[in-house]
Amino acid sequence: MFTAHQQVEILLPAAFSHGFDYRVPEGMQLKPGDWVSVPFGRGTTIGAVWGKGTAKVEPAKLREVMLHHDQYPALSDAMRQYIDWAAWYNCAPKGMVLKMVLPIAEVMKGIKTRSSTLIETGLDIQAFKLPPLSPQQKAGAQSIEGKLGQGFSITLLDGVTGSGKTEVYYDAIARALKADSQAQVLLLLPEIGLSVQSIERFAKRFGATPLVWNSEITPARKRQIWQAIATGEARMVIGARSALFLPYRKLALLVVDEEHDASYKQEEGVIYHARDMAVARGRFEKLPVVLVSATPSLESYHNARQGKYAEVALPSRHAEASMPDIEMLDMRSVAVQRGSFVCDTLREAIKGAIAKGHQAMLFLNRRGYAPLLICRTCGHRFQCPDCSSWLVVHKSKPRLECHHCGYHMPMPKTCPECKTEENMFPCGPGVERLREEVQSFLPDARVAVLASDSTTNFAELEETITAMSEKRLDLLIGTQMIAKGHHFADLTVVGVVDADLGLAGGDLRAAERTYQLLHQLSGRAGRETERGHVYLQSYLPEHPVMKALTSGQRDAFMAAELAAREAAHMPPFSRLAAVIVEGAKEALVADVARKLASRAGGDKRIAVLGPAPAPLSLLRGKHRYRLLVRADRAVNLPDYMKAWLASVEPPSSVRVKLDIDPQSFM
Repeated sequence: MFTAHQQVEILLPAAFSHGFDYRVPEGMQLKPGDWVSVPFGRGTTIGAVWGKGTAKVEPAKLREVMLHHDQYPALSDAMRQYIDWAAWYNCAPKGMVLKMVLPIAEVMKGIKTRSSTLIETGLDIQAFKLPPLSPQQKAGAQSIEGKLGQGFSITLLDGVTGSGKTEVYYDAIARALKADSQAQVLLLLPEIGLSVQSIERFAKRFGATPLVWNSEITPARKRQIWQAIATGEARMVIGARSALFLPYRKLALLVVDEEHDASYKQEEGVIYHARDMAVARGRFEKLPVVLVSATPSLESYHNARQGKYAEVALPSRHAEASMPDIEMLDMRSVAVQRGSFVCDTLREAIKGAIAKGHQAMLFLNRRGYAPLLICRTCGHRFQCPDCSSWLVVHKSKPRLECHHCGYHMPMPKTCPECKTEENMFPCGPGVERLREEVQSFLPDARVAVLASDSTTNFAELEETITAMSEKRLDLLIGTQMIAKGHHFADLTVVGVVDADLGLAGGDLRAAERTYQLLHQLSGRAGRETERGHVYLQSYLPEHPVMKALTSGQRDAFMAAELAAREAAHMPPFSRLAAVIVEGAKEALVADVARKLASRAGGDKRIAVLGPAPAPLSLLRGKHRYRLLVRADRAVNLPDYMKAWLASVEPPSSVRVKLDIDPQSFM
């Protein structure tokens, strides 16, 4: 306990790697983790007591703590240790990690008493309506339940699509909430879209709506939810990755659904992977973590095979449902009508499903109308002036748009190169173009598009998914937003327009991610009594990913991927860190990148690859170079990276960004 006139270190939610010393005023007592208001600069800010002052500032120059927010529970020792560790592991300023714990600077400012309007979730333990489980579900649920209250553990819940994984972890959630009247549970989802049906399913099972934390909720709502979590009123939270850093008073169980999903990687601000940070939080808080997927990440799959994670397997679909038939359509030989992107076989399958009163889904991971606009006369391609990427055609707006920086321009009528008028050609399909084509052969069908730029807010997203669930739609066309987690009872036909799309480029995880995405998408079909059919349009039907999908040999595919990674000494058999150097002047950027490479050191356990221009070499007007560090798993990678990067002082116009365990290589 710190009393009057003692020095305390206060960590502020800002880009600082250390706290600042303040003096405790007369009549105030503080302990580590307490929330306080302090003067900073010309204003005031909220921070957390981190410990004893550093004594680097003369006592006479110290400013006093202004206010102790004692109506909110202090951050626990475990939470403060977790913040320290997360900052170290991700090479991020400690204050920026605290900012994720306290996401709104005004969340407690001016509040001197507990609000009487904090959220009441209405969770009635006795009203839980959990359905009976199948023998394989019951065995899985008992395995997870046996770990509740027993300290830290990691369980991989690995079940095929439609096997009832949700019911298994719902059973564990129910038991965690029943076992302790103060227990809190967090369910992480990778994308906002998945929370639509998750909220509905939870309310049906538990008789109450969970609190939802994502980027769509208003600041006022966030303040309410933050307070409910900090005080323990919120028992059940469903959230995106940022929900992981909220100050739960008594977290008892942490579930990460779709644990393999790339959306768990935060690419801006504090760069981190929410799945890995969830495992770490479980370790510091001494609670069970459940990772859930039908297509686990290679890292989690390997850890389960090595015995580092417990494993619960659900190898078959629930009740009467069976896995869908998957048919490969070789686009080099199947019939395709001129100007069409949907082959005749897939067209007839969609027509047949809708004629029988069922639903269909078309998948293409390209937003907009077409990925490129070309002048037919001279071949000019319209490129973003600020990025090394083509401008995407959006016919519904209508305009050309960069999906990296947001630059846009009106649809051109004249080629800027040859001055030819009205001779522009949209090259390739996007989801908007697919809708246009579908309506040409199914003019009366009820069709909707689900993509991040066609669905501008959560309400629109919710309406589209609800309309599909209630059979007010015949066909849903979309990007990867439609591939995960959704349960549409009458969906029997799924078509993938360009199954090879994700295999392009040199991404380490290209094959793994393509398999995961297409497998998840296939799992949307035939989830109840009617058997599903999946059609993959491909120019590479002999590719190992395509063969694994059509044969159903997932484990053989995973084993081959692991063997290839081990031979190349790539994760999970090593660790990676990416360094991205960017700035307005390419010569300066290249010079800093070369200096970094020259000072990488001589540790034989570490290889530094590069520098080289990034695949996306110009982004938002900044030139970009990349270096990739590959290290043995025994290497203390964060400490090595900090020391190495500190050896070069870049000019103020050049930014060096560090990404531990990178998922993207653009």
